Amino acid sequence: MDARIDFFGNSLAGKVLKHINSANKVVHDSTLPVTTQELVKIRASQINGCGFCTDMHTKDATAAGETQSRLNLVAAWREATVFTEAERAALELSEQGSRIADAAGGVTDAAWAEAAKHYDEDQLAALISLIAVINAYNRINVINQQPAGDYQPGQFG
Repeated sequence: MDARIDFFGNSLAGKVLKHINSANKVVHDSTLPVTTQELVKIRASQINGCGFCTDMHTKDATAAGETQSRLNLVAAWREATVFTEAERAALELSEQGSRIADAAGGVTDAAWAEAAKHYDEDQLAALISLIAVINAYNRINVINQQPAGDYQPGQFG
C-alpha cells in the first residue's frame, strides 16, 4: 500500500504540519502526564482507524516504558483494571471528543465532570487540545492512506 501523495515531502503539507506539530509540542510540554497523552492518542487513533498513528503512538508509549498489557487493553479500557481513574476519565473524553458526529450532544456533562475531578484547568485545556490535534493527524493520515508499520520511535524528533 502506498500513500496517495508524499504528504511528508510536500511543501504545502509541510507548512500545515509545522503548525499542527507546534500545537502538539505545547500539549506535550504541559503538565498533562505523558502517559495519559499517549493513551489518549492511541484511543483516538483506534477509533478513527488510523493505522499510522496507532503504530506510532503504541511504539512511542512502549519506548517510554508503557507496558504491553496496558497497550493491549486500550481498546477495551472500560473492562480493564489496569488504568487509573484519571486515565479512564481522559480515555472517555477522548472517545466522546473523537466521536462528536456520532453523539447527539457531543461530550456529555458527566464525562466532563469526571475529567475535571482529576485534571486542573491547564491540564483540561491540554486534554481538549490533544484530542483535537490527534484527530487532525488521524484525518490527514486516513485520507492520505498513509501506510503503517514502519515507524521507529523518535523518528520525527
